[in-house]
Parts: sequence; structure tokens; C-alpha cells
Amino acid sequence: MNETHDPQLMSWVQSANAPLADFPIQNLPFGVFSRTGDSASRVGVAIGDQILDVTVCLKAGLLSKSPAARACGESSLNTLMGLDPAELADFRRELSALLKSDGKAARSKSRAKKILIPMRDAIMGLPAEVGDYTDFYASIHHATNVGSMFRPDNPLLPNYKYVPIGYHGRASSIIASGTDVKRPSGQTKSPDATAPSFGPSKMLDYESELGFFVGRGNEIGSTIPIDESESHIFGYCLVNDWSARDIQSWEYQPLGPFLAKNFATTLSPWVVTAEAIEPYRIPLAARAAGDPQPLKYLRSGMGAARGGIAAYLEVFLSTKKMRASGAEPFRLSRASFESMYWSPAQMLTHHASNGCNMKPGDLLASGTVSGDSPESRGCLLELTWRGANPIKLPNREVRRFLEDGDEVIMKGHLEMEGRARIGFGECRGTVVSADQV
Repeated sequence: MNETHDPQLMSWVQSANAPLADFPIQNLPFGVFSRTGDSASRVGVAIGDQILDVTVCLKAGLLSKSPAARACGESSLNTLMGLDPAELADFRRELSALLKSDGKAARSKSRAKKILIPMRDAIMGLPAEVGDYTDFYASIHHATNVGSMFRPDNPLLPNYKYVPIGYHGRASSIIASGTDVKRPSGQTKSPDATAPSFGPSKMLDYESELGFFVGRGNEIGSTIPIDESESHIFGYCLVNDWSARDIQSWEYQPLGPFLAKNFATTLSPWVVTAEAIEPYRIPLAARAAGDPQPLKYLRSGMGAARGGIAAYLEVFLSTKKMRASGAEPFRLSRASFESMYWSPAQMLTHHASNGCNMKPGDLLASGTVSGDSPESRGCLLELTWRGANPIKLPNREVRRFLEDGDEVIMKGHLEMEGRARIGFGECRGTVVSADQV
């Protein structure tokens, strides 16, 4: 950690100094934006309720012409993600110095107006061109809950405590926050039916996850050692892994998730860098007595001491009726990332352990983040126990799974005593009806 993490640091951008601001000066996440009416996209930095236009700063001589600053003129974060962590750290120091309360940009209000864009006047896109996407199953509480619905006497399969389980997702259907999600259609089979039928999913769900982007990659045939894995992670975002549970239950054997998952995955627009997350590192969750220790290639003393992250994820639901009446979104759950069985470093190291080549901008997601209490379950499958225990909303609506018009809003933040609170922003998506077939 360095001076950019100082919890007392303040910015001349006043909205960044609000007590519960997602984007104080200690955060400085990157995203891709365009101005309203201008289709050209480039990289910006979130500060309070504003976006710092790095390209304008560079032209004005407010930043050095470093590789990191020049990479912000591109339409994705991929080039920036692939830079050496030392270059990224130097760039973060520059940005912090520019935006702190006595920074050189603060001395000119006219200049400040030129380099800042209100978030309300910007259109956010996907942060990166995602070449590959892998979704994991790293929460033991989620895995146990789901397993117990189908295998009450043996919810966890024998490999769970040895292998960071994952599946290869569909990168082409990753969408930006705020994009509508059309209800998927597919094959389903009810228990009393003799044959499956095709039609819109009746058990549409969300999954609240933490995603992370690969920075520097590795060559095919090489690996990423566990003690180096953290340096290959560029940053983190929120992920909604939309899931059609009825399609999934029919198709997932023997090869796992397919059409039930690949119709849409929503990402939050801002990527909180690995360096920004450093103050919120905690020990990896202790394994229960009798659990096996990770195999040697997944074992790290530093990882055990600082492999966890003090991140908290919340999910809110806003139905069409709620929005029409002006009602606030209803919080469905709040879960902590602290209890994850596998760390991001272990997931990445395992992914590359067979020589799989990772590239800048590849996305990995944690799988549903759930805790050990009912209110910390990160999807409706768990919250309603596969629909058996419906949720009663304040306006008397009832939900087992998502209905057309429902908007799912995910939020997340990092918090620790003695540190500034920083956030991920929001990850939003609204369900729209399927085409009739």
C-alpha cells in the first residue's frame, strides 16, 4: 500500500467525499464511456459522481504520456489490463495526485469542467473485450445449499474440496449493466411429463457474483504459480450470471451448464483495480476441521494470510408494480465474500495449471456468493428453496423466480475499520418477455 490508500485523503471533487460514496479518491476504478450524442468510446476514471476524462487530461498536459495514460484513449481496457503492475501503480499515483484536494487541477474551475463529465451525461459500455469467460463455484455455502436440494444426504461431490470447480461460459453474450434481458426459451421437463417441451423459462433466476479480470496473461503450455497469481489480476467487478433453472435441471447432465446460462451475463461498468483492493485483504476463510488442505500447487502462505477480500454484495429487486408506485427497491440479500472456499488467486492458478493460456481481459467469476444464513443467499434458487418458500414483498407481491418487468440491482462495496469505504457501483438488468413461439 502507499499514499493513494490514505483513508484521510480528500478530493477537490466534492461528491467523492460523501461518507457512503462508491467512488472516493481511494478507489479510482476504470471504465469505458462515451458522451451522450458521441459514439466514440474511451477509458475514464470514476470519482464521486463524475468521470475523469483521461484523454483530455493527457492533451492538457495534466498527466504524463505514459503507456497507461495512452492506453486510456482506446475503446476497451484490454491494453491497460496487460501492462506491468508497476506501470499501473505509477499511473494510479498520478491520478491520485491530480484529484486530491490540493491537486493541480483543483486550482482552475474552468479546467476542472473540461476534464470531468457527470456520470448522468455518459453512456457506460463493457469495460473490456472479453475473449474468454469462466464461471466458478467457489462458495461452499452455495454449493452445499444447491447440492442438498438434489442430494440431501451428500450435497457436496467428492471433488469439491480439492478442485476449484468451474465451467467455460459464453463471452459473446456478456452485456453491459442496464441492458434488458429477454426471458430465454429452451427445453424443460416437468417431473410428471413423459417428454420435454420447448418454451420460455418459468424459473428465471439471477446469481450475485464477484468477477475479476486477468491482467498479464501466460503463454500456452505455461502456468501461473500461486505466489504470482495476484499480480496477474487487474481488477474486480460485479457479475449477474442469469440462470434459467428449469432449463438447467434438464440439460446439465452429463456436461454441465449450457443454454440455461449462456443467454446473458451482466457486468457492472467499473473495474476496481487490484491495487485499490489491497487495504481490504484478509485471511482466506479457515477450512473446517477434517477438510483437506489445498494441493501444493494451490497452497500459499501469503494467500492464506491475505487471500480473502472484505467485500459485501447486496441484491435488490424492483418489480414493475413497485416502480409504478414509486416504491424503493427491496433488498433480497446481503452476503460477504469473506467466506469463500476458494480465492481468486487459486481460481486463476488452477485455470492455468494445465497450460491454458490466459489473456488480458479474460473474465473469471466466483460463482454465487452466499453465506451461512438465509438472508445471505445470493440467488432465488436458494432464497426460495427452489420455489418452495416464496418471498413476500412489501407490496404483497410474491416471488419464487423472476417475472417479466422485474429489475435486479446488485451493489457491492469493500469496508474495513480504519479504511475508506469504496464501492463497485451497480449492476442492473430488467427482464423482458420472451418472443412467443
